Amino acid sequence: MIETAALAGFWAAHGIWSVSDGETLIPILAYEHADGERGWDRYLIDDDIGVSARAAQEAFETNEHGALRAVLVIDTYLHSDEGRRDALLVEAVRYGLEPLSIKMAVPYLPKTESSDFAVFSPKFMEDPGFDEAAVADAFFAGVDSHDHAAPVWNAHLHPSAVQEY
Repeated sequence: MIETAALAGFWAAHGIWSVSDGETLIPILAYEHADGERGWDRYLIDDDIGVSARAAQEAFETNEHGALRAVLVIDTYLHSDEGRRDALLVEAVRYGLEPLSIKMAVPYLPKTESSDFAVFSPKFMEDPGFDEAAVADAFFAGVDSHDHAAPVWNAHLHPSAVQEY
């Protein structure tokens, strides 16, 4: 699961880089084959981003590329007692007879005329069933492996964002 978490971190960072200028993320499906070959697709099916997100989710669930592992990154909202917050939903899976998966959210504050862009601590959306600290470490190693996106992530990390794992 460590390799899958690292792949998730890399693509989460790519997503953060993509939204850092105030734009909505076009859904991303990234994948890796058993031989290490990687690929990725952006899903812009319709002007309705929800239609595109559903198409990406279906491709993720059906393993459209016959991959060993895959990551889905979708721009969405988290709802809590504090209200609604922008976030990237990051789902990662290692396919197989018994698929292993993680689901995380990376909350962020979008750049607007009145506010600067900020990234908050990623949160597990469900119990991963593994050592959370090891999965989180691999995720952040994946973030740091993205040469262009890691500097954006780190430069905009909100002061409240502390690693909670």
